[in-house]
Amino acid sequence: MRAGIPIIDSWAQPVFNARQTMPEVVRLFEQSGTAAMLDRALSPDEVVALMDAAGIDRLMFCAWARPGRWVVSNDEVARFTRAYPDRFTGVAAVDLHKPMEAVRELERAVKELGFRALRVVPWLWELPPTDRRYYPLYAKCVELGIPFCTQVGHTGPLFPSETGRPIPYIDQVALDFPELVIVGGHIGFPWTEEMLALCWKHPNVYIDTSAYLPKMYPPALLQFMKGYGQDKVLFGTNFPHLPFDRCIKGVEALDLPAEAKAKFLGGNARRVFGL
Repeated sequence: MRAGIPIIDSWAQPVFNARQTMPEVVRLFEQSGTAAMLDRALSPDEVVALMDAAGIDRLMFCAWARPGRWVVSNDEVARFTRAYPDRFTGVAAVDLHKPMEAVRELERAVKELGFRALRVVPWLWELPPTDRRYYPLYAKCVELGIPFCTQVGHTGPLFPSETGRPIPYIDQVALDFPELVIVGGHIGFPWTEEMLALCWKHPNVYIDTSAYLPKMYPPALLQFMKGYGQDKVLFGTNFPHLPFDRCIKGVEALDLPAEAKAKFLGGNARRVFGL
């Protein structure tokens, strides 16, 4: 916690020997100077120590599934949430190719493991958020009272970027499911202004800043955060892709108004995820 502001990271995941399990992200880690993390696996104690050093209070900690296999299972994430329930909150993953199994796994993750959101990364499945396979999950998220988290913007890994377009995909989902809380991660670049427009248009659509250092936030996003959109933007790192301390130091350099800063760093996430 810095200057009395509880800090919640809206997008983080375990350090899980990603070079073997997610080879698509290796280039991103190398470009970000965090390639050393690709061959590591950090314990809950080690992650908490990094959080403490940066002043971060809680992580929304997500599992990962990809076609044909689990990368980090919901039960593996639950090992962290059980070890430090006041520092880690689980975000579920599911097998999008098996819709009924996915719905049951989501319900288990929420009701038995205590998770507070679902995340599906569209580029990994090469299916946009309007694909029929998502729709049973949206209905279950509404029923369970949890947000649906996803990636918006271009795809850093060498996959097609079309699935990350906010318009028409997120726009259509928000129209079809007005009760669904949607958090679009990775700021939506190069369609950030589309994502901001959707946050303005739809009461339950939000944006998080994960995977971008604060110095890289587009001017339109900064203006939105400081003004009429200050209730709509959540802080995120995409740890271990970006280190906690570099992201927090970058936020300090933005010189945000005190109220907007408190909402951005933790207040909005606390409300959106029901913490």
